[in-house]
Amino acid sequence: MNWFPIILTLKLALVTTVILFIVALPLAYWLSETRIKVKPVVEALVSMPLVLPPTVLGFYLLVAFSPQNAFGHWLEKVLDIKLVFTFSGIVLASCLYSLPFMVQPLQSGLASIPTSIKEASLLMGKSKWTILRKVLLPNIKPSVLTACVLTFAHTMGEFGVVLMIGGNIPEKTKVASIAVYDEVESLNYAAANQYAIILVLLSFITLLCVYFYNGSYFKTFTK
Repeated sequence: MNWFPIILTLKLALVTTVILFIVALPLAYWLSETRIKVKPVVEALVSMPLVLPPTVLGFYLLVAFSPQNAFGHWLEKVLDIKLVFTFSGIVLASCLYSLPFMVQPLQSGLASIPTSIKEASLLMGKSKWTILRKVLLPNIKPSVLTACVLTFAHTMGEFGVVLMIGGNIPEKTKVASIAVYDEVESLNYAAANQYAIILVLLSFITLLCVYFYNGSYFKTFTK
């Protein structure tokens, strides 16, 4: 069995999780605080990947960033950025497709914090960034862990969106889920089973970490 698809999958999941945490944290904080009328529209856009077929998202990303398209041509010629059939492309696709898995737990955790804590911090002259970093985040550790682990696990299982924009290039964009598909198409069920078992074990372990930590956290908190 070739281990590169497994390594590439873990790398993709890790990079996606780190990027999304940085991007999604201020977005989740804003969504938990704002009362503007367009908030439901923003929440709907963020949650779209939950109901949108991944191949649809992948198709539009492929069209947008293709060198045959004006925008994709401009990116490649002017900025020297190539996203189609590259690792950078599948990272971007994964970030968009896994966005709600990071935003929603963080938003729920931030919204659950009593308003009195935020108001007290503001009265002490703390900036919103300081309040988020030093007051709010320490109080939503289970939500942060849930968001990161769900994003990591979800990225490991991505198939359609990654295949559409990244293709199936060995040693470059061929992740484990695509490797399973390839082996099944080749009637090599033994190899497909090996990849599948590894993905099942990795997914189970990551989710087990969430439930174990959150359970232990709440037991300690309620003592």
